[in-house]
Amino acid sequence: MIAPATGDSGFNSTAQWPAILPGVIGVGGTTLSAISPRVESAWSGAGSGCSKVYAKPSFQSTINTGCSLRAEADVSAIGNPNTGVAVYDTFRTSGWVVFGGTSVATPIIASVYALSGNTNNATYLYGHASSLYDPKSGSNGSCGAPLCSAGTGWDGPTGEGTPRGTDAF
Repeated sequence: MIAPATGDSGFNSTAQWPAILPGVIGVGGTTLSAISPRVESAWSGAGSGCSKVYAKPSFQSTINTGCSLRAEADVSAIGNPNTGVAVYDTFRTSGWVVFGGTSVATPIIASVYALSGNTNNATYLYGHASSLYDPKSGSNGSCGAPLCSAGTGWDGPTGEGTPRGTDAF
């Protein structure tokens, strides 16, 4: 399993490479603003877009992606730097710092794959999307659903959703 980031510039008419490759899991980003109850939405910076080269893979053939070819993202995790991941730095700043972007979301997804003990591909992920949390609000551009606006099921900024355990992985 290879999990590249979709980028931090929102929707792009030319999708981010290598996240658009058919054999990878493209990772988008979300904003997590509360955990109890969970309030998670598409992050405005999460990359999404349509390939201009790669054919629509079988795992996307039955869903509306708004693309005639391969679409990104496939899955997502917290990416908004304003609600990002806290890391204690003992080298530069000697204290807590917050990081964000799809380059933070990507190792989160890779670690969930590692915890699952599987090396499943996107076909497995899409077949088990009901085991993911599906953010239904937020957007990363003005192109509408499904490429720029989160909603029920697949959307460009969050893909099939975010980890809710390891069952989808």
